[in-house]
Amino acid sequence: MCAFWGFGLSDESANVPEPARDERTSDRIVTLGKIAGTFGVRGWIKVRSFTDPTANILDYARWRIRRGGEWSPVTVEEGRLTGKGVLAKLAGIETPEEARLYVGAEIGVLRSEMPEPAPGEYYWSDLEGLEARGRDGEVLGRVDHFRTTPAGDIVVVRGEREHWIPFVKDRIVKVDLAVGRIVFDWAADW
Repeated sequence: MCAFWGFGLSDESANVPEPARDERTSDRIVTLGKIAGTFGVRGWIKVRSFTDPTANILDYARWRIRRGGEWSPVTVEEGRLTGKGVLAKLAGIETPEEARLYVGAEIGVLRSEMPEPAPGEYYWSDLEGLEARGRDGEVLGRVDHFRTTPAGDIVVVRGEREHWIPFVKDRIVKVDLAVGRIVFDWAADW
């Protein structure tokens, strides 16, 4: 997912490296949404955006579309936010029948094309895969993914057991992208 996280942590407490030094900001593709359906008779698509806010997916003029396990570049000709969600018109797709072939495909962008977050802020996708430790140094596992719930955001850590940790400032001790680690105020037996 492509949500931001940040609570104004200082560089010292977050141990934020320079973005260019971190391999996690390389040219990997970050999934920002999914093609949910077709719209109209001119080949427009309905987009299920994972960005926050939802319309941010339209900030990118070039997407990568994943179909059949392969990513292909596409150009976004037009896009708009409606009361029911995001709509987009992709270059080369002119009919509903052509658009229908893309339903279910993932939408991504190169991580290098995304704006760098401010110090102390992170994209969730940059935190996925980090080693997760408790305050005492005990390994909890690895950050697998994030969930948004009515009660707030949750980070799912998988290790010997699965931990659902509230993703709030009080639970985050330190983020160190250069080392590939995040420390939580959490214990392995919780």
